[in-house]
Amino acid sequence: EQCWYRFGSHARAIARSMGITVICLILVAIAQLGLAVPQAQAVAYEKQTLYGSDFSGQDLRDSNFTLATIRACDFSKANLQGVQLFRTKFKNVNLEGADLSFATLDSALFLESNLKNAILEGAFAYNSEFRNTDIEGADFTDIFLSDDTLVDLCEVASGTNPVTGNDTRDTLGCDYL
Repeated sequence: EQCWYRFGSHARAIARSMGITVICLILVAIAQLGLAVPQAQAVAYEKQTLYGSDFSGQDLRDSNFTLATIRACDFSKANLQGVQLFRTKFKNVNLEGADLSFATLDSALFLESNLKNAILEGAFAYNSEFRNTDIEGADFTDIFLSDDTLVDLCEVASGTNPVTGNDTRDTLGCDYL
């Protein structure tokens, strides 16, 4: 527990895919060598309306956008790992190349947005809707989606994610529907 308190949720996200003890040992060793462990500053945007904001390329890990309304904003290539986006409404938002791994997107609404080449690995997106949203090359590995949303996404899924090398249709499991 002290490992997670000391190194934050970024370490927890890594530990989900690797052994927890191994990650803690590595992080403790890094700290003992006097090397800096990168930390993102989480920001709270709950219930806010954001219009035209530029978050491109920013490290927003563990920030909270719960119940926010986000319109015409740029999140391209942003690090949104572990971000809380519960019931967030996106309209005309650019998330191209963004990393949304392990984000909470439950009941989020994406309208006319761009998720091209985004990484959504391990995200929880049950009851989310993606209307007129570009998902070309998006990686949906191990994402939790409702069956209806999965069918809708498979109708438009195409491309391969340039970072992970995973095919969008494969990550959605479209061939098994």
